[in-house]
Amino acid sequence: MSRRPDADVPPGLLLVDKPGGMTSHDVVAQARRVLSVRRVGHAGTLDPMATGLLVLGVGAATRLLGYVGGHDKTYEATIRLGQATVTDDREGEVLATTSAAALDEAAVTAALAAQTGPLRQVPSSVSAVKVAGRRSYDRVRAGEEVVLEPRAVTVHRLDVHRVTRPTPDLVDVDVTVTCSAGTYVRAIARDAGAALGVGGHLTALRRTASGPFAVADAAPVEEAGRALAEGGTAGVLGLTAAARAVFPVRTLTAEEARALGYGQRIPATGAPGPHAAVDGGGRLVALVEDAGTTARVTVGFPPG
Repeated sequence: MSRRPDADVPPGLLLVDKPGGMTSHDVVAQARRVLSVRRVGHAGTLDPMATGLLVLGVGAATRLLGYVGGHDKTYEATIRLGQATVTDDREGEVLATTSAAALDEAAVTAALAAQTGPLRQVPSSVSAVKVAGRRSYDRVRAGEEVVLEPRAVTVHRLDVHRVTRPTPDLVDVDVTVTCSAGTYVRAIARDAGAALGVGGHLTALRRTASGPFAVADAAPVEEAGRALAEGGTAGVLGLTAAARAVFPVRTLTAEEARALGYGQRIPATGAPGPHAAVDGGGRLVALVEDAGTTARVTVGFPPG
């Protein structure tokens, strides 16, 4: 397939329903092939085992990804108690097996409740966290021993839906987790299992929401990519619609739009944080933020 200029594909966000077995980089590479463009990025990784919502940016919309990736996330997961694995999920080698037969539902629920609120969470050593410029999982695969520093995260809600016993010695717990960006759900499984003295890991993980975006609006990457290129709607948000979903909107006068186009400042609104500055024709001109009595461009989106 010949590569066309990125300008031939309109900028926008792709809401992709990632299948299991693919890395986030695999999904980005597939979108690049479908669209025949190179400027594609993602707003936060999903493990290969995980499925669900992965937000991709195409063209100028990649400038929104840093903001999108910082939003709260919602996941559906299954936690298995009674086994600890090297990766804290089902894809890793089992490190230890300890019978969970004596655990009752109240103890399980209490241990998971303790994994809510502000936490100091240690990521898995095989996570994508960078250590001195290299991914932690690459260092582990090279034979290095890696111990990551705890990070501040917040688990806003952890709802237990079902507790089952696939074998007499194992307990499976289906949960929904709403948490801050940077939270590892598999670390929740690991830490709850450790607190109960039996070990724990994830057997299933699905991201259902990221900020204002939901997996219900997502599509397979091939379908979403074709929709963006051909003017469809499946799994696609155009640049202005994407910015409207993420930021408060500031509607510009014609004079303000021209000023921002020249990199000039416009009067402040007094409202905190970045705003999507949209002209009278509905085009996203810039992200702007107050700086004293004026508002300045933080990210510009020139026409064309």
